[in-house]
Amino acid sequence: MSLLEWAASNPMLIILGALVLFTLAKTLRYIPNNRVGILEKLWSGAGSVKSGLIALNGEAGFQPHVLRGGWHVLMPFIYRIHKAPLVTIPQGKIGYVFARDGRDLPATQALASNEKAKDFQDVVGFLQAGGQKGPQRQILREGTYAINLAEFIVLTEDQQYYLPLDRSELETFTKMSAIIAERGGYRPVIIKGTDDVIGIITVHDGPSLQAGEIIAPAVGNDPADVPTYHNNFQDADKFLRANGRRGRQLQVLVEGTYYINRLFATAEAVPKTVVEVGTVGVVVSYTGELGKDISGSDYRHGELVATGERGVWAEPMLPGKYAFNTYAGKMVMVPTTNFILKWSKAEVGSHKLDENLSEVSLITKDAFEPSLPLSVVVHIDYRKAPLVIQRFGDIKRLVEQTLDPMVSAYFKNIGQTRTLIQLIQDRSAIQDQSSGQMKEKFAGYNLDLQEVLIGTPTSGVAGGQIEQILTQLRSRQIAEEQVETYTRQEKAAVQERELREAEARAKQQTMLTESEIAITVQSNQGKADFARAQQEANRIQTLATAEAERNRITAEGEAKKIKAIAEADAERAARVGVAQALAVEEQVRAYGGPQFQLVQQVMARFAEAVETSKVDLVPKIQMGSQEGKGNFIESLLTLMLSEKVGNLAGVAPIAPRDPEAERIRQDLMKGMNKS
Repeated sequence: MSLLEWAASNPMLIILGALVLFTLAKTLRYIPNNRVGILEKLWSGAGSVKSGLIALNGEAGFQPHVLRGGWHVLMPFIYRIHKAPLVTIPQGKIGYVFARDGRDLPATQALASNEKAKDFQDVVGFLQAGGQKGPQRQILREGTYAINLAEFIVLTEDQQYYLPLDRSELETFTKMSAIIAERGGYRPVIIKGTDDVIGIITVHDGPSLQAGEIIAPAVGNDPADVPTYHNNFQDADKFLRANGRRGRQLQVLVEGTYYINRLFATAEAVPKTVVEVGTVGVVVSYTGELGKDISGSDYRHGELVATGERGVWAEPMLPGKYAFNTYAGKMVMVPTTNFILKWSKAEVGSHKLDENLSEVSLITKDAFEPSLPLSVVVHIDYRKAPLVIQRFGDIKRLVEQTLDPMVSAYFKNIGQTRTLIQLIQDRSAIQDQSSGQMKEKFAGYNLDLQEVLIGTPTSGVAGGQIEQILTQLRSRQIAEEQVETYTRQEKAAVQERELREAEARAKQQTMLTESEIAITVQSNQGKADFARAQQEANRIQTLATAEAERNRITAEGEAKKIKAIAEADAERAARVGVAQALAVEEQVRAYGGPQFQLVQQVMARFAEAVETSKVDLVPKIQMGSQEGKGNFIESLLTLMLSEKVGNLAGVAPIAPRDPEAERIRQDLMKGMNKS
């Protein structure tokens, strides 16, 4: 018998078997390991849930527990199983939880508290701990959770985890997810060091600010106080327990990663406040306790308070970077280096404090209307910067509302006391005068005036005449400069001549030097020769003196010798002469007397003369006597030989001997005879 025939013959057995199989199918349930089973009890002897959604006491309705992966035995026809995925939060992401059941939220509360009900996987514990329905303050971090999606809806960046109960819920959860995404709530707040920003926190839950407050004060900042330390708004319940209030917070976030529930608090990135070198930051605080004025009794333009109090802080912020909450106050930058204010439309200083300043319009004493450009160098003591800000609000307002009218009025007064030419020519004196007088005025505003610089007046509306005067002044100056030029050219010509002379002298300098050296050498040589001559003269004089003395002595000796010799010779000569005379006399006597002697001497002289003169004995020219007889020689010889010679010579005849001569002759004769 076939199976079909058996089934046709036993229909009751087939129905009974199908019923058994259906019952087993309703009794044995399988849940995959990547899913959970949400139990919905269809019938219970305890009846239905009286309030809420979750049946905590076995009533009919959604049960608090879920079924995990595997086979489960259930009473048939009692439970309905809704299979749902496990909730997975990726790494670095945030999941938001919405509770369908729990205590109602009070009117002052926006998010459900989780101080005691913290485990979203334990529905019973959540509800029994007083968990509140609605969006939760606590968030889900990275991980996988087996959550009863009938009680909780979990919103993530990629998926919405919930068990659909009503079509209208989908629209509600979609809007909530969009709000979270708009706030960047599915990712933590990350403040990078390279971004150089801070996070300004605005809390959307908790008690409101007190009257007069615009910024919530910082609370729960001490890590040692565990019950109130909210770890930079990451624990919303601890923040509220520390008396935190909703609204924009004074406390800011610096570099780091913060897992903050964006439904509880949002973060706004704001650049750090940088106080550049050369400036200080004067803090005007909008929040804090009302402080005591510490500006002193002499300051009547406002109050200065201590750091952290409401008002203008007496201590400025020095150069650096600050995590300054710009919603809690403002930091006014005050330059502490010298800055220049230029009253000129064409020029603007680097601080741009003078961008609305223009030249000062003057009316001179002679009714001209020039425009005077000015530059004023100002310094602000960093310790006085809060006083300046308290008095004027900011530096630009000080410049435009105080310094501009004060400086303009001062120079208008100066212009009325001088003509245009005086204004131009006395610029230096006016500049010095204004610097001295305006320092006192600036000091009254807690400013240090360093210097006033005055430019050249320019033409106003009717400036043609001014240009003419300036042209005349220029012409006059040119004429004076020409005179000066000519004078200097004259001096230059003189100097050029001197230069040429100097160059010529320089060219001959070698010869001049050599000649001067030669003169010096000759002078020194002359002095040496003079000294040598003096020495030689002294030597010669000494030698001459010695020689003279020697000669004198020699001469005296020689004279004595000569005298002796002379005397001897004289005596000898006398004797010889006497002897000769005697001999001659004897000869004369022997040869016939003196006439013969004379003829003999004449003839001897004649012979010598003829021999010496080499005269011809026989003359070439015959000379005749007056009578015409014989020649000259013959006549001479005849004359000499004649007796007339004796008469011509005047020789007297031989006289008798002198007795003395006779005596001498006799003595000689005796001597000769003896010999």
